[in-house]
Amino acid sequence: MPSPRSEAKAVRRQALLDAAAGLFAAQGFAGVSLDDIGAAVGVSGPAIYRHFAGKQAVLGALLVGVSRDLLKGGRAAALAPAESTANPRGPDQDRAPDDDAALRALVAFHVDFALSKPDVIRVQDRDFSSLAAEDQAAVRSLQLEYVEVWARTLSHVHPDASAAELRLRAQAVFGLINSTPHSVRRTTRRTAGKLLESMALAALTAPLPA
Repeated sequence: MPSPRSEAKAVRRQALLDAAAGLFAAQGFAGVSLDDIGAAVGVSGPAIYRHFAGKQAVLGALLVGVSRDLLKGGRAAALAPAESTANPRGPDQDRAPDDDAALRALVAFHVDFALSKPDVIRVQDRDFSSLAAEDQAAVRSLQLEYVEVWARTLSHVHPDASAAELRLRAQAVFGLINSTPHSVRRTTRRTAGKLLESMALAALTAPLPA
């Protein structure tokens, strides 16, 4: 069991990351100092060094961490329908018993992620180049794995499609979903979520033109 001290440290670390996400999104990575991040959570700038090596390390922890969360959540969403019922194809077959349900679960997960973390998406889009090289590589690797989760799920819906087409469908839908939360107000989040899910599913399941 974690000690109260380690739990408090983890809570403070997450608070710093949350504050950094909002500040980076509003002002850009270059426009934010460690003092700004510390002030947002009521600590001094130097106190941040107890958690991070510097401002670039804060950015790395933010974007690598959220990429890991995205991959973990995507994998869980894609497998959830298979875990809820017996797989008629056997345990060695990587296919949910209801492929449409797996795809809907993935879409719902990504829409919820985008609507709940618009600041992180904005930081990713604008400040990716400010990451250290190793963190850039880590984010790219995790995001490629996430695309593959979608491509595998889509391959059951479009069995004749090429791998390149399946990845393109997924990435196009990411663009649709990720670009929208910046203009969504809290009062319209539920409606926006339903609309985004409907539009994403329509794009993902649309047949190729003849």
